[in-house]
Amino acid sequence: MRNVVIGFLGTQLDRGKRRGWRPTVDLCRVDGFPVDRLELIHDRNFSRLARQVKRDIEHISADTEVLLHQMDMDNPWDLEEVYAKLFDFAQSYGFDEDRERYHIHLTTGTHVGQICWFLLSESRHIPAALIQTGPPRGEETVGTLDIIDLDLSRYDAVQQRFDQQTREFGELLKGGIETKNAQYNALIERVEQVAGVSDAPILLLGESGTGKSELAQRIFELKLQRRRVKGRLVQVNCATLRGGAAIATLFGQRRSHTGQPGTERAGLLREADGGVLFLDEIDGLGLEEQALLLHAVEAGRYYPLGSDSEVTSRFQVIAGASRDLAALAAEGKFRFDLLSRLNLWTFRLPALRERPEDLDANLRFELARAEKTLGMRVGFNADAAEAWLRFAKAPSTPWPGNFRDFSGAVLRLCALAPRGRITRAQVEDEITTLTRRWRAADPDTDTKLVAEFVDRPVDPFDAAQLAQVIRTCQTSTSISDAGRRLFAVSRQERASRNDADRLRKYLGKFDLFWSDLAQQ
Repeated sequence: MRNVVIGFLGTQLDRGKRRGWRPTVDLCRVDGFPVDRLELIHDRNFSRLARQVKRDIEHISADTEVLLHQMDMDNPWDLEEVYAKLFDFAQSYGFDEDRERYHIHLTTGTHVGQICWFLLSESRHIPAALIQTGPPRGEETVGTLDIIDLDLSRYDAVQQRFDQQTREFGELLKGGIETKNAQYNALIERVEQVAGVSDAPILLLGESGTGKSELAQRIFELKLQRRRVKGRLVQVNCATLRGGAAIATLFGQRRSHTGQPGTERAGLLREADGGVLFLDEIDGLGLEEQALLLHAVEAGRYYPLGSDSEVTSRFQVIAGASRDLAALAAEGKFRFDLLSRLNLWTFRLPALRERPEDLDANLRFELARAEKTLGMRVGFNADAAEAWLRFAKAPSTPWPGNFRDFSGAVLRLCALAPRGRITRAQVEDEITTLTRRWRAADPDTDTKLVAEFVDRPVDPFDAAQLAQVIRTCQTSTSISDAGRRLFAVSRQERASRNDADRLRKYLGKFDLFWSDLAQQ
């Protein structure tokens, strides 16, 4: 196959001003790399040099055909202009890969030209390899030539390094917890992409306890690693800001406003300069504060309370909310313009009950954290661990506080574990404690659970009893295990202790079967 080289005329190098080395001419003298045709691109202002280079090549390499292409550039450092003209050149060239092998000479031309060559070859608009030449070394009389391979798939070490870095960033955002939930993993992957390149506001939505504060902290740490921020992370729970103190807390206050010593403060927005401001529960912020915040975010300037002089502060905003901001805006309780500014990047964190496949990993994480807090090693007995995870993963377990409930429960289990071992009895006591708390907070919990399985109306008295039966079935390993737990007292007084049969008969009153309730 014929070797074809395409390249720019070197307006300085091809004059031989670098130790007499002329890259375009010397290219045709490299042993083992015959140039059958050279496509030499030049500006009209350098036509004489181009013709001289052509004559010199024909003198040293009579078999090399040199074709001159005049390509005038208004600004050879304008990426858009250079790329457009080279693209047009490629489109009209007529490549014949069956008969010719193409190369692009990168050594000559501007850096912008080199970038354009790279883009056109990588996209296969020009089906060519890239070559780089260099001056002779030592006593040699002919320069060097290297072919640059663009097939990155062959560079396993490079690819593995990128993959490893991506995994490390993902692990950072997940707090080192190996998660399996597809929705959550996709969310983390997108957060990693956005946080690494964008400084626009990020809105984190999700129920209370889903981990918005922790994720905001990890986003900040990621931005530090990628040098996207230089300042600190400033966190504020907007639900705690009320009245005039809210403005002073956020925007600062001048002593002249009150005349009292010690009342001057910088404000959280000033403290966040160069860093990240995390506004948790932003739906709890008043409308006046929302308007002032919008201006500060957009302009990077604001007036502290009692001041006639603006203060400058540039920061990235991460906002968290547990309520539907769009619905609040429709009700006039949240500003549409602020919402529009915040929701360029919106991420909804799934609730704990939506991530049952992640509970095993989160349990290991919480155990390790509890061990550090308590200063002792703690573990589950096998039957206790099975019972706890069955309860945690059961569809009827609401986890209204999400990871706050889960973390608190594990810490209680660890603190009360005799000799560092969590027992089945402990787990059952904790389950009872949690369900009582949730029932007290939401009296309709039992009714809602029963309605998921029974189509007909059920008396409130029966609903409470049936709800307990459903929960027990969902957290038991078998119908006999469920029966033993449900009839632990009355079975002692019966001659026949067929707990499974008693449970089947009870469920039958509501047209239910064990298979309807048991976790698969």
